[in-house]
Amino acid sequence: MAKENFTAERIKSYQCEQGKQQTIHWDAKIPGLGLRVTQTGTRAYIFESRLFGKTIRITIGDPRSWDLGKARAEGGRLKTLINQGLDPRELKAEAQAAHEAKAKVEASRTLTVGETWVVYLEERRPYWGDRHYQDHIKKAQAGGQPAMRGTRGRGVTIAGPLHSLMELRLCELRPAIVEAWAAREGVSRQTSTRLAWRLLKGFLSWCAEHPTFAPIVEGNPAKTKKMRELLGPAGIKQDALQREQLPGWFSAVRQLFNPVTAAYLQTLLLTGARPGEVLELRWEDVDTRWKSLTIRDKVEGKRMIPLTPYVSHILTRLPRRSEWVFSSSILSGDKTVKPMSKPHQVHEKACTVAGIEGLTLHGLRRSFASLTEWLECPAGVVAQIMGHKPSATAEKHYKVRPLDLLRLHHERIEAWILREASIEYSLDLQHPRLTLAVAA
Repeated sequence: MAKENFTAERIKSYQCEQGKQQTIHWDAKIPGLGLRVTQTGTRAYIFESRLFGKTIRITIGDPRSWDLGKARAEGGRLKTLINQGLDPRELKAEAQAAHEAKAKVEASRTLTVGETWVVYLEERRPYWGDRHYQDHIKKAQAGGQPAMRGTRGRGVTIAGPLHSLMELRLCELRPAIVEAWAAREGVSRQTSTRLAWRLLKGFLSWCAEHPTFAPIVEGNPAKTKKMRELLGPAGIKQDALQREQLPGWFSAVRQLFNPVTAAYLQTLLLTGARPGEVLELRWEDVDTRWKSLTIRDKVEGKRMIPLTPYVSHILTRLPRRSEWVFSSSILSGDKTVKPMSKPHQVHEKACTVAGIEGLTLHGLRRSFASLTEWLECPAGVVAQIMGHKPSATAEKHYKVRPLDLLRLHHERIEAWILREASIEYSLDLQHPRLTLAVAA
């Protein structure tokens, strides 16, 4: 392999040999440094050597960009690396990867919390139930949409507690920022802010483990002692109907002007279901032939519970205005009938008439569980009817209760509650219609 000391003139004069695709001319001064000239006239400095018994060739660059002095310096550097047992190609790839990662981090520092929140929801949605997903949407929503209810008299929806954080850059979320947010939002809506805080903690924990966002978020800014002090622990609610309050409650509810609301409240108490689950009941979920109700469960997706006689009676008497059992009498913006809103205020007025204070809609679910204690019903039966997860190994893996067995206990629970409420009824087996009468 003939070598010559490269000069500027020689570099310009080198040509590709006739009949070859390319010719490499070698420098006598720097071992491994060469000039490659192709048949089309393209020129480039190259470096060639052997590393661990294998030939490696690296392109340095075009002579128009690399003068001879720089090309020789680069050739000397590459030779030094190879003498040290290092592959310049691998080092270059590592440096490029590090540069790209740094550039990616710098670019991601401009991401806002809202933009990252969208990525988070999209990635985690397959692992969540619809109710949990909607909580994330509502707590971060902007508000300002026209609405008739839930607006505190403003006529438009109110922004969620997390909305004020959505416009911040993700890298700006620091404990002091989050604590100031909690102090501000917790004044007027502590319960809602506490839920938003839990969602925010989950979001930031996800960011801390995500390869794109982990370099931006330092730990979890929402997990601080001061945050817990600002929002406090969730209160333990004790509202539930007492045995002696049943007559007054049933009397006030059954006298409500709207029969749909009256049926809804009684169904809540007698099934122990969650308020939202009962609102989502469709007529297709009510099976009067096999006496069952299909509940859209937030835990298991769906569960089937008995359709007890009294609940069957009040449901079958409701008007069928749409697919929803508890439908609204007001048409929505798209002229469709939708489920009624949760009747918090109507229930409060009924409780006032009955002389009962502080009883919420969820308190009716709590009442169902509490009242079954009088009958000493198996805890697993009550939990299965209410849609609670099994709490013991035997419940999870060994006890499988068919609907008929649940019905045996559920009808006994309903009969006892109605008897304590001074509501007498009889079921005519020849003509299955419930006959109701209030005991004197």
